[in-house]
Amino acid sequence: MKILILNGPNLNLLGRRQPEIYGSKSMEEILGDITRAYPETEIEYFQSNHEGELIDALHRAWLHDNVSGIVFNAGAYTHTSIALADAIAAVEIPVVEVHLSNVSAREPVRRQSMIAPVCCGTIAGFGADSYRLGVEALLKMLCKE
Repeated sequence: MKILILNGPNLNLLGRRQPEIYGSKSMEEILGDITRAYPETEIEYFQSNHEGELIDALHRAWLHDNVSGIVFNAGAYTHTSIALADAIAAVEIPVVEVHLSNVSAREPVRRQSMIAPVCCGTIAGFGADSYRLGVEALLKMLCKE
C-alpha cells in the first residue's frame, strides 16, 4: 500500500520555523518515524510552496502513482484554497487533513478549513504525531474496504 504525505507552503521549514508552534522535528525526522512505525507501507513525500504544484501532485497521485491514501497538510492554503478543495474532491483517493498545531485554538482566520468538507477526516494539534495519526487513520480505513 502506498501513502502520499503532501505538504503545502512553508512546511519545508519544519524544525526551524516557529518551533514553539510547529515543533522542533524536521520533516525528514517525521518521515523516518513514520517509515519505522509502518515498515509494510510505502511512504511517498512531496512538498511545495505553490498551489498549482500541490494540485498537480493530487492529480498525479490518483492518475499515475497508484496511491491508496493521502495525508495532507495544506498549510495556509487550508484556509483559502477552493482550488485545492476542488482537486481533493475530484480525486478518488481518501485524504486526511492534518495540522501540527491546534488550528481551532489559533487566530480566527485559521479556524476555517476550505478542504475539511472534502477530506475524510482532520487531525490537528498533536505536533509531529499528527502525521503518524493521519497515516494510521488512513490504513485503518483502507483495510476495512
